[in-house]
Amino acid sequence: MGRDILAHIEFRHHDAVEDARAAGSVLLRAIGDTGLQIHDWLKRVEQPIDSTRLALARSGDPDGPLAGEVIAFTGALSMPRGEAAAVAASAGCDVERGVTQKITLLVVGDQDLRKLGGHQKSSKHRKAEKLIVAGQQIRILGERDFCELVKANWSPRSKD
Repeated sequence: MGRDILAHIEFRHHDAVEDARAAGSVLLRAIGDTGLQIHDWLKRVEQPIDSTRLALARSGDPDGPLAGEVIAFTGALSMPRGEAAAVAASAGCDVERGVTQKITLLVVGDQDLRKLGGHQKSSKHRKAEKLIVAGQQIRILGERDFCELVKANWSPRSKD
């Protein structure tokens, strides 16, 4: 979800009623796009912005054995998220911050149930499952399976 969201919401700028309606439309769109509910968004706006997560999106090595795969991560990983993104990109995966229709792989780390708002799975995991039901080809892997997949399909290039 980015700045282009306003391109799809019509309103007159600097009119209080229109601004309020547009803000509500943005919130409804955010709920629809992420699967987070209103109470989740109200909690989220109180949290600091994690700039390291913003830098995770990157293009994969087009010569990597997993070229063409598009990956996202959810949950706590045993390695820093940036390191996981770098490993995936070096193996050829394009890395996305969230679950979109582009995603072909979702790597699920440990889930802190206290952060899931009463759910057993993260909003990314639930969204990926909805996309799968709708016909999207997405593989959901645990972190260990992801590490095995990368190890089985990739070896560092020689430094000759």
